[in-house]
Amino acid sequence: MAGSPVVIAATAKHTATLIFLHGLGDTGHGWASAMGNIRSPHVKVICPTAPTMPVTLNAGFRMPSWFDLRTLDANGPEDEEGIRRATELVHSMIEQEIKGGISSNRIVIGGFSQGGALALYSALLFPKPLAGVIALSCWLPLHRQFPAAAVANTDIPYIQCHGDCDPIVPYKWGQMTASLMKQFLKHTEFKTYRGMMHSSSDEEMRDLKTFLDKVIPPE
Repeated sequence: MAGSPVVIAATAKHTATLIFLHGLGDTGHGWASAMGNIRSPHVKVICPTAPTMPVTLNAGFRMPSWFDLRTLDANGPEDEEGIRRATELVHSMIEQEIKGGISSNRIVIGGFSQGGALALYSALLFPKPLAGVIALSCWLPLHRQFPAAAVANTDIPYIQCHGDCDPIVPYKWGQMTASLMKQFLKHTEFKTYRGMMHSSSDEEMRDLKTFLDKVIPPE
């Protein structure tokens, strides 16, 4: 990982953790304050920064990226090895929290765009039950491997959010991901934000706060 993650400590007794993964070319700082604003006092927020690597989609330009992006075509080639490596990184962050005394079912993992894609994939391949998953303006990587590839976390709450004017990760891609996930996930919700582009909104943040309060309430 590039440097240390941005960590917002719990302001009351720490009993739950939110790990949130940024999008391509961003850093942990990009989402830390937004997530800090919607979490409850007992929740610690961790926003790591992706390693810097050349990104094929951006003509090989080096930038923070969880894995290489070859194309933004839903059926195009994907960096399977890079996705698996990044997943191991996320799993080790979750394990670190468990070691620190937070049980897995009090940990929420989420992300935006490429980070949301990684959050979805990491949750479905993590063997212990998590509290929930937040997937913003994203897609499910290596989608042809599912549902077979899912080892756990098919019965926990997922919230997937997408703007219907997204010019980067097309809304249609979000819809396709949602309908695939509905086939094998028991509690998944797909929320559409009218007029929203590849970004977030106050309405979306309110929905995420409601989700977090529900899946990791104070103990």
